Amino acid sequence: MIRLLDFIFSLVGLVVGLPILIILFIIGLFDTGSPLFRQERVGRNARPFVLVKFRTMRVDTVSVASHLASSASITRFGHFLRRTKLDELPQLWNVLKGEMSLVGPRPCLFSQEELIAERRARGVLDARPGITGLAQVNDIDMSTPELLAETDARMLSSFTIGSYFKYIFMTVGGRGRGDRVR
Repeated sequence: MIRLLDFIFSLVGLVVGLPILIILFIIGLFDTGSPLFRQERVGRNARPFVLVKFRTMRVDTVSVASHLASSASITRFGHFLRRTKLDELPQLWNVLKGEMSLVGPRPCLFSQEELIAERRARGVLDARPGITGLAQVNDIDMSTPELLAETDARMLSSFTIGSYFKYIFMTVGGRGRGDRVR
């Protein structure tokens, strides 16, 4: 049921949001010259997939977890994208393809070994990663691996259709600031 909802919502989101995606893409061309950001992430069952987002940092920024990146790397347009969460829109493509869900644990980098180990121990890697979830709406980011993995596991153990919609509405309503950048 969740996969069907993900498919429908991501397809509708991509079709309806196409004009916004195009506008943001064009502005991103002027901002960084390379508006899309692609990065290999840890997917379901620890399989790799390529996450797609709008670029919020300069092109020459080192590829590390957000909490390890310098805030000086974020462009002016990038600040807007992060604040409005519009940088996440291209991930609807990942959801449509089945690599992600709208709701689930945020996918991490393979270099975040402590987080991967914590998630593996709690069975979190068995789930499809998501754009938002319990940790995100409560401002728990990847800088606290044990707390994040515990929160992800708690979300998954009590996951229902109701909580799926709850986390989506909380995110759209402005809950959660996203990953912190130092």
